[in-house]
Amino acid sequence: MTQRTRSAAAFAARRGGSAPRPSPHASHVLAPVHRLSLETVASRSGLHPEMVRRLVTLGLLEAHRDADGRLWFPPSAPLALARIERLRAGFCLNYASLGLVVELLERIAVLEAELRRRGVRSEDPSWI
Repeated sequence: MTQRTRSAAAFAARRGGSAPRPSPHASHVLAPVHRLSLETVASRSGLHPEMVRRLVTLGLLEAHRDADGRLWFPPSAPLALARIERLRAGFCLNYASLGLVVELLERIAVLEAELRRRGVRSEDPSWI
C-alpha cells in the first residue's frame, strides 16, 4: 500500500467511510510535466505534426532535440501555438512576419512586468 493510499484510508476511517479503491488501470501523474512530445503538442494545438515541425524550423516555436533527434517542447508550447495561429489568422500575417510580431509582444510583456514590479502603471506616461 502506498503512502497516498494509506493517507486516503486513514482520512476515510476518521470520516466513518471507506477509502476509494484505486483502479489497477488508473494512471496518476506524480510529478509535473516538464516537456511535451511532438505528438502531444500537435494534438493539443489541433495542428498537424509536420506543421509544428515547420514552425520550429522557422524559429517561431521553442523545442529541443534529444539524443535520438526527437523534438521535445516546454509545457507552454500549445499556448504559444494558439497565439501564433490567432495572430496569423487575425492579422493575415505570413510566418516570417509572425516571428517579429511574437518577439515584440514578448518584449512588451517583459517591460510591462518590470513596470509592475516597480509599482508603475503602464497607462501613466513615462515623463510624469
